[in-house]
Amino acid sequence: MIKIVKCVPNISDGKNPDVYNSIANSIKKIKGVKLLHVHPGFSANRTVITFVGTPDAVVDAAFELIKSAKELIDMTSQDGIHSRMGAADVCPLIPLSGVTMNECAQLAQRLAKRVGDELDVWVYLYEYAAKRPEFKNLTLVRKGQYEHLKGRVGKIKWKPDFGPEKLDEKFGAVAIGARKVLLAYNINIEGKKSLDNAQRIARNIRESGRIVINPDGTKKRIPGLFKSVKADAWIIPEYNHAQITMNLTDVEVTPVHIVYDEIVKQCEERGEKVTGSELIGLIPLKVLLDAGKYSFDKKGITDFYLDSDLINEAVNFLGLDHLEPFDPHERILESKIIE
Repeated sequence: MIKIVKCVPNISDGKNPDVYNSIANSIKKIKGVKLLHVHPGFSANRTVITFVGTPDAVVDAAFELIKSAKELIDMTSQDGIHSRMGAADVCPLIPLSGVTMNECAQLAQRLAKRVGDELDVWVYLYEYAAKRPEFKNLTLVRKGQYEHLKGRVGKIKWKPDFGPEKLDEKFGAVAIGARKVLLAYNINIEGKKSLDNAQRIARNIRESGRIVINPDGTKKRIPGLFKSVKADAWIIPEYNHAQITMNLTDVEVTPVHIVYDEIVKQCEERGEKVTGSELIGLIPLKVLLDAGKYSFDKKGITDFYLDSDLINEAVNFLGLDHLEPFDPHERILESKIIE
């Protein structure tokens, strides 16, 4: 079996095509990798880049990409609504074929050491590659974002896994890890005035839930509805929409279509209207097939249908083409790998 690793670096520029395309194309000098997709977000000021390849080639290509990000992005003047702490913010390795999660973790650790040693920048290991339990959760690694990195200097608790004592303020810090397939998924709610409700719904559905104040003044955490879901809400000015932005870290535990249906329900209860949703990057075929079958089942349609029918139904049900055309051939992971 051919060994294939997927890599999905997120870089902190989504506004300058010359910058993010140059960074994405930097991997092409490495034989054995294939660039699959580049997904910039203007308001987020972030670009999600997807490529695949053999294990050693992916490590070399990821290093070149992080090196290019260091050269082209200056975090001292960067801003955007997405959480971030570095020019190359996160760089996860994901096992696709013939590779175990443990092997991906070892590859991530090898990449992290090389980045720290050769590029002289801070590197934190996260998820399955983490060497410290407190850094398994990316949210904790990125706590306080770029602006709080200076406060970590000299503190044992925040010492990076690799890199110098001194912070490279132009670059910031990068988190490198190994993880399962993650879906970055956003649901759009009509109108900017919907932000308060969007934030409440995000707290309701995310695994970490929300904090409530007891009558005696003590705080209590109420868990959210769904496991393996991280969620927040923000405004996308160019769309005149509020948006619930999510990471679904295990779609086998919590599928996309279940989250979408629940958010539609909670919006309707509050007099809000969901206009559609947005997938960032590429999506595994099974996710769309499952969503299409779920929608057909809701309609009571039990006839025989082809994969293409399920895909079209999923796109319509989830409103994936509301903001821009959704081309399944360009967005389904398996299609991009074998083309």
